[in-house]
Parts: sequence; structure tokens; C-alpha cells
Amino acid sequence: MTDAFGRAIRDHHRSERTAPLRQGDGEETREHPIEAFYFTEFDPESDAWLASRLDGPLVDLGAGAGRHALRFQERFETVAVESSPALVEAMRERGVADAREGDMFALRESFERDRFASATAIGTQIGLAGSMRGLSAFLGDLAFVTTPDATAVVDCYDPDHPEAADLLGYREDPTPGLAGRVMWFAYDGERDPTLRFTLFSPDRLREAAIGTGWEVEAVDRPGSGEGPHYRAALRKR
Repeated sequence: MTDAFGRAIRDHHRSERTAPLRQGDGEETREHPIEAFYFTEFDPESDAWLASRLDGPLVDLGAGAGRHALRFQERFETVAVESSPALVEAMRERGVADAREGDMFALRESFERDRFASATAIGTQIGLAGSMRGLSAFLGDLAFVTTPDATAVVDCYDPDHPEAADLLGYREDPTPGLAGRVMWFAYDGERDPTLRFTLFSPDRLREAAIGTGWEVEAVDRPGSGEGPHYRAALRKR
């Protein structure tokens, strides 16, 4: 199994990176901004929208290099989950107390019922659920491993936003509120398998949550608030 994405970020942390991390779709490629995306310090005080919605124990799904986990573990128990072995190594080296290799789409196999009081999946990984049915299944599994009064924050790109079509790898979908995104990562002569995302609008996320135990409580457009990226706060019904 290749791990070009994780190795590049781990090597960057170690100051051993030998090449850029390339992100591509077909012949179109660009350099992925590792430092900006994974190593800028997260300040809970300056992001109260996120921090005020979380409590411990927290599960941080798709935790990357531990940007959020490092700060939240100062407040409460935080379990950081990543599918990349190299990213798990990087998190442990950076001081994440509980960094685990795991699959965010196999939560019932990894954790017992009611294990966590809150959850995050920040990095648009919910798009890897692949479909409305897949997203509903993920939310149902997340409900299983969280308490009856749990909260969660997830993020995605809104395909109904006019700038969504500018995303690398964007694919139109005739269904309102849905689109696709296809891309791969390559580093130091190694290329990972192509990733296939589904982009869900906030309304489609609300629809997928029906019957899962969750409801969308609030939607936030971070940064300037003018782009297609959004975060959604969920709460148990």
C-alpha cells in the first residue's frame, strides 16, 4: 500500500522532505500546501465556533498531523484517528497522546457504543463516503460511538457555490446539491491511488442525516466566508 500523502507530511515535519507533495487530476497538477494546511498552529480562542461545540472524550477523524488534536488534548481526552501510518508516526512525534491508525468509515469495528462526547471530521473527508447512502451510513456509525447528547463538526465543499467548479478535479453531477471530485497525490516517485469524493451541499447533508440520530444545527463559512468550503455543526436529535 502506498502512502505518498502521509510520507510527505511526515517528512516535512522531520525537515526531511525531498520533493513537493503534488496533487493532480489527469495532466493538471499543483503543489499541495503542506505547511499552511497541517502545521499552522490551531488556536481554540480564535475559533470559538468550533471549540465551543466540542467536549471530551473527543474523536478527531482524519486528524492529519494532529493540528487540532494537540490543542484539544490539553482540555480533554482526545483520540486522533488516521488511515495513514506515516501520519500516525508524525502525530506521535509531535506529541499527540493517543494517535491511532484506523478507518473513519469502520467506527463500529473500532470503538464501543457511546465512547465519545463529540467528534470532528475536518479535511472534507466525509466526501469519501461516496454517496448519500454512504454519508448516511457514516453518520449512523458516528451516532453509535457517541453519547446521546453528543456533538460533531464536519466540513465539505458546497457544489452549489459558483466557485466550486474551480476546485481541482471537480466533476459536475446532474443532481442538485451533489458533485464529484477526483484527485491523486504523489511524492518522491510514489503515487497514491486516485481519491473519489462526493461534494454535498448543506441541504444534502441535512437530508443524509435524517434517521441517523443527527441534525445539522449550524453551518459556518470559515475564512472570508465567500468560498465553497463550509463547516457544519451536528447535534443528536
